Amino acid sequence: MLCNYRKILSATFSRLFFAIHGSITVGTLVILKHDFTYVCFLIGICLLSVEMFVTLRKTENGEWTWFSPMVFLYLCTIIPTIFVMELEYLNCRMNKTETNVSLTDAQRFCKQNTDTMSRYIQIEEELTILVLIIGRWLMPRGKMSRDQLAQLLLMYLALGADILDILGLMKEQSEKNNETVTVVGLCLFSWAIMQFTLVLTQTVSSASLETDGGEQSHSLSGVKNCILSLCSTTEVWDVLIAVGMQDLPFLIYRLYLVTRKGVFNESMIFFISKNILSVIIQVYRIVVFVCNENTKIKTFHP
Repeated sequence: MLCNYRKILSATFSRLFFAIHGSITVGTLVILKHDFTYVCFLIGICLLSVEMFVTLRKTENGEWTWFSPMVFLYLCTIIPTIFVMELEYLNCRMNKTETNVSLTDAQRFCKQNTDTMSRYIQIEEELTILVLIIGRWLMPRGKMSRDQLAQLLLMYLALGADILDILGLMKEQSEKNNETVTVVGLCLFSWAIMQFTLVLTQTVSSASLETDGGEQSHSLSGVKNCILSLCSTTEVWDVLIAVGMQDLPFLIYRLYLVTRKGVFNESMIFFISKNILSVIIQVYRIVVFVCNENTKIKTFHP
């Protein structure tokens, strides 16, 4: 009974935490744009109560195993809000040299408050990462152990730092008025931040994986067993998601800015090196896993 109350409180507080920040972010957008229609972005937040009811009724531990609908609904509010904020800030920078006569009231307001707008947007983006990390901490752990939760939170911290740097690159002095660079950066941000909806540390233990692999190798052919192991092991999916949703796209984006646009700052070398090393290490993990699977196959099928 105590565990059930704790699960319900944890689920309620985490969703309330997301709802408060999502509402503040949308409210900031409404003020900046002077347009009340953007309140429609709160649909994702409004659905959190329905999602909580379904999750608590359908799951034993108060959380789904691989995917978090709560985080997804929260991001459905946050991502379009930040997208519109950044595009409005881009318009403000591009219209800064125009006369007030040709501008709308919203454009005139943002032109006169460009620095303030920039600070608000940066604060909202940084808060989004912090809210995702703290919200994940407040959420029910599901089948995760405390150690797995700690690993997930540390991984989120690393992801967040890389994502925020991409948002900063869009506002480099030489490219701050480049619409293409801004839109591509926002798309990469939206794609990468969706990783927070996935919970790949909720895996079975290594021992059980080895046991399952041993049993499968008796009943399946070598090649088929290796492919099945690759597809069914969360470590492999973890690598594919990390490379495909963040490290590789971010690396291409940064290299493009350096080689084609001449964008370079103090942290660029570090993050480019970090992305290259991450891709190499992740590929190495796949190679090691394949070699281990081949060793098991040869052991059971000499």
